[in-house]
Amino acid sequence: MKIFVCIKQVPDTETKIKIASDQAGIDTTGVKWVMNPYDEYAVEEAIKMRDANAGSQVWVLSVGPKARIVESLRTALAMGADEAIAINADGLDNFSTAKALAEVIKTEGGANVVFTGKLAIDDNASSVSQMVAEFLNTPHTTVVSKFSFNGENVVVERDIEGGAKEVVQMMTPAVVAANKGLNMPRYASLPGIMKAKKKTIKDIEFSSLNIPATDLKIKYSNFTLPAEKPAVKMLSGDASQQAASLVTLLRDEAKVL
Repeated sequence: MKIFVCIKQVPDTETKIKIASDQAGIDTTGVKWVMNPYDEYAVEEAIKMRDANAGSQVWVLSVGPKARIVESLRTALAMGADEAIAINADGLDNFSTAKALAEVIKTEGGANVVFTGKLAIDDNASSVSQMVAEFLNTPHTTVVSKFSFNGENVVVERDIEGGAKEVVQMMTPAVVAANKGLNMPRYASLPGIMKAKKKTIKDIEFSSLNIPATDLKIKYSNFTLPAEKPAVKMLSGDASQQAASLVTLLRDEAKVL
């Protein structure tokens, strides 16, 4: 059984973001790149599924500049993934990224289950997993916090509004997008890190996938940082005076009343 995990490399949450001079994206100088946190849950669940099903393999793949994304791929290998594929590309939108991932999965013989994170923390688009499933013509479920597999189908619990859970059963192959709480991702062990350094990562050029230029749907431009938040106002006086001041500010300044 073949299990694929699609991961994305994103800026660390503590990175101070700067806009590039052409406003077409961020200035990557000095940015610390890490595996998308939700993808860590996907990698962990894939490894658990493999370990419970003898003869299975976990393949992890990522789209981005090869010189950069191999670091996150090796992190996944150090966690326990068996093989890794780097799809060398830069500046792709979510549509073409999903198409590239799906094409490579097909080329490698398809998958029984494809795991992804529910979203990437850099753009919060939450769309690639659904599009991968569409291109693979498979069922999919997102925001998954519980997963089980019985050999023929998967049963998952997904988080929905109001704190409730929804149970979904899908025949395989299927795409599952992991949410926080699905598991506790393992740390890469020192032996795992050393072994990952020696593994060969398969390289695929995006241009070799024959995805038409017309499929590149979005041209990024006019990036700006959010406006600075106004200073906090402290209300003085007793409770009744503070309440009156708050109402005045909400009505006259914030104009929400």
